[in-house]
Amino acid sequence: MEKRVVITGMGAITPIGNNVEDFWKGIEEGKCGIDEITLFDTTEYKVKLAAEVKNYNPEDYFERKEAKRMDRFSQFAVIAAREAWKDSKLEKDKQDMEKVGVILGSGIGGLGTIEKDNAVLQEKGPDRLSPMYIPMCIVNMATGNVAIDIGAKGQSISMVTACASGTHCIGESYRMIKHGYQEVVLAGGTEGSITPSGIAGFTNVKALTQNTDKNRASIPFDKERSGFVMGEGAGVLILEELEHAKARGAHIYAEIVGYGATSDAYHITSPAPDGEGGARAMKLAMQEANVKPEEITYINAHGTSTHLNDLCETMAIKTALGEEAAKKVMVSSTKGNTAHLLGAAGAVEAIVCAKAVEKDFVPATINYKVPDEECDLDIVPNEGRKVNVNYAMSNSLGFGGHNATIILKKYEG
Repeated sequence: MEKRVVITGMGAITPIGNNVEDFWKGIEEGKCGIDEITLFDTTEYKVKLAAEVKNYNPEDYFERKEAKRMDRFSQFAVIAAREAWKDSKLEKDKQDMEKVGVILGSGIGGLGTIEKDNAVLQEKGPDRLSPMYIPMCIVNMATGNVAIDIGAKGQSISMVTACASGTHCIGESYRMIKHGYQEVVLAGGTEGSITPSGIAGFTNVKALTQNTDKNRASIPFDKERSGFVMGEGAGVLILEELEHAKARGAHIYAEIVGYGATSDAYHITSPAPDGEGGARAMKLAMQEANVKPEEITYINAHGTSTHLNDLCETMAIKTALGEEAAKKVMVSSTKGNTAHLLGAAGAVEAIVCAKAVEKDFVPATINYKVPDEECDLDIVPNEGRKVNVNYAMSNSLGFGGHNATIILKKYEG
């Protein structure tokens, strides 16, 4: 018998708030977390802006020795996971921890560690390379550190599908609980790649905007969009089997009811023509959720602010929902607020969808000024809307042609 899966805890550290409460307040208020890069000297760089986590000191969260043994992306994951676990009110002594899993993704992993230690290798030779180099930089260490920190002894997996990583992790966790393999899973994504090579690499692949106006840099669906802005942070959700959650009187934010995952099999960086791969992911999610297109209230779009993504995603939404439903559904991209968190994007945006369903509030696409006739959806410009949100859909599309969609529903007993 298939199980129902609900969200009972959430944690986040983002460019507009270092916990879920502050993050959601920033979303409601239309806050923009983009500013000049402070993590390194950008004098020789064409790109000057990013969305960094603000007022972050690792020693506010970790002992000094512990902090030094984790790359920034792992630190963010542990911080978000701790908040989510606390929020869920799960108790280790009352929970079978062998039935608690962790599935976290990251697009790149410990890029800062890779850069720093490779400089040591070049300057001082192989014998001086830190013994912590590998344990700090490999992508699975976000999952590993969270499992160790929480004491989760179930399935512990890391997924890497570029910018779709967070959504794939949530989707696969949902299925894991749905089919009875785990009772609880900490699911989400993390990223800490605002580094010299991270910015240079994405700049040279022509993905980042070089706009220096922080309020016109990340402008999804706007005709003047010119590329995405790099962000950093983490989002972790506690997914739980419904009866398990009810038995302990857990607060339920929303129910996960559908998941779709596809591959474009087309190009390493460009989406498939007309967004056909993304459309298939949305259709599969709706099929699993047993929901009609006209029942979807809100879509949190991948909406990166690149020309091709926003155009292809618009076409994908029209294909998946049909012209009539696509005209009526409310669509926004919160990457105007947070910029693009790469592997953490889908996780943080799933939190947005959970709060949208819980609070009956559709977030805005901020800093939108110039309509694009090719992106002719209801993109909820500049002001959020107080409306009844029964179903929310979240899309994530990654380099390599990875597409993932999840659907959240207002919880009904």
